[in-house]
Amino acid sequence: MGTEREKDRAEKRVLMGVVVNCATELKLLLTALLFLCSVATLLQFLPSRFTISTSDLRVCISRITTTNATADAVNSSAAAIPTILLNSSAIPPTHNLTPISEKQEQEQEQFLDNGVVKRVFHPFGAAAYNFISMSAYRGGVDTFAIMGLSSKPLHLYSKPTYQCEWVQESSSPNISTTPINSSVAYKVLPDWGYGRVYTVVIVNCSFAQPINVDNSGGKLFLHASTSGGGDTKFNVTDRFEVLTENPGSVNFSVFTAKPKYDFLYCGSSLYGNLSPQRVREWIAFHVKLFGERSHFVIHDAGGVHEEVMEVLRPWMELGYVTLHDIREQERFDGYYHNQFMVVNDCLHRYKFMAKWMFFFDVDEYIYVPPKNTIKSVLDSLSEYNQFTIEQMPMNGKLCLSADYGRYYRKWGFEKLVYKDVRKGIRRDRKYAIQPRNVFATGVHMSQNLVGKTTHKTEGRIMYFHYHGTIAQRREPCRKLLNVTETYFENTPYLLDTTMRDIAWLVKKFELKMIGNRLQQTRQ
Repeated sequence: MGTEREKDRAEKRVLMGVVVNCATELKLLLTALLFLCSVATLLQFLPSRFTISTSDLRVCISRITTTNATADAVNSSAAAIPTILLNSSAIPPTHNLTPISEKQEQEQEQFLDNGVVKRVFHPFGAAAYNFISMSAYRGGVDTFAIMGLSSKPLHLYSKPTYQCEWVQESSSPNISTTPINSSVAYKVLPDWGYGRVYTVVIVNCSFAQPINVDNSGGKLFLHASTSGGGDTKFNVTDRFEVLTENPGSVNFSVFTAKPKYDFLYCGSSLYGNLSPQRVREWIAFHVKLFGERSHFVIHDAGGVHEEVMEVLRPWMELGYVTLHDIREQERFDGYYHNQFMVVNDCLHRYKFMAKWMFFFDVDEYIYVPPKNTIKSVLDSLSEYNQFTIEQMPMNGKLCLSADYGRYYRKWGFEKLVYKDVRKGIRRDRKYAIQPRNVFATGVHMSQNLVGKTTHKTEGRIMYFHYHGTIAQRREPCRKLLNVTETYFENTPYLLDTTMRDIAWLVKKFELKMIGNRLQQTRQ
């Protein structure tokens, strides 16, 4: 009996100990129950338009839980780390513990006194970049040109602005390193609204004084301001470096010296599975046409695969061709592989290296009539800073039946001899410019230049267009004819052997220049 009484006393002491130790928790529990009962009672007296959904309660509870868990984690971490280590830079930052900013706390949905629910909007990320810089070049001792892409909606629905800043780097105490802002900075949109997500922007900056006159080096920065575009609440300005001039790197004499080349070709973006044979014919033809003082800048947007590279390599080795890999621009959704940006980069990169600069495609062949040369024709047009070139559209399927059995041995412009002779339709023209007088350029002509432009070049210079043939990896001849006039696919054609008659001269020229290394080139 005594033993049983002692056991009962022991159990009672344990129970009382548990109650005493849990007194704090019991108080919190009872307080929470009392609070919930009070809230439930108050809800009965709220107006019917005010509601709290279960999702709202879940959000509130999750925030309280997260805050408590974060506080406990911080406290436990602080207790475990010695005081001397708390200010140590060796401890990596804990990004998950970043508190909610004061601004975010304020920008929450509100119920106003007049019964209106004030909604808020939280932007995240960006749909398009403010500016994507490709390149920047000098336009003289006090001017620069910057090539890039920018959000098309930003320029379509707003008026973003630009400002250039030059920061001089000099070890001489007599040279000021105070940043200089451009006195004039204006933008040009050369793609005529053809942009997609991005549009091409050329920024021309002029300073009130010569820049980097001691050739000690410096940096050019661009300030790109959205001017309320996209989000009218903010005028965001991005400042970034677009050009670095190392000490002694600027050759100021290039702005007044005689150009290195008489003729320079700026090619548009090449893409797709191009025919090596068509590229072979095109480059041999134009090196012969333009001569020794010419150069060809080819832009590879994915079209210069290994077989095309084999065709270009001999001319690169001779110094006639420079190949630019621009495949990275495909990341940014612009019109036609961003060709407007590419040709403007070519314009400003080689602006002071060429007397004349040509813009046309690799399925187009420039032609001047007999007893003329490309130099004599352009000398006759020297009073103009731009002229356009008439198109001769050739069919890419019709060939002569006289070539039956051997047409696969003939070059494309040699066997495609039927010209589209429709009248009364507007045809695209290509063009040439004197680049030192041009601020920005396009694909079919420039609208940003000083001086005169002429379109009256018929009979002096033209180009034969073999549309679509450059992207075909098969024999182009699909139908053989033995007539001088024909209708094909509802279009009238006339036999024209102008290019056919000079093909043998081009083949002979290629053999002389690079030998027979390309004789086995495939379509």
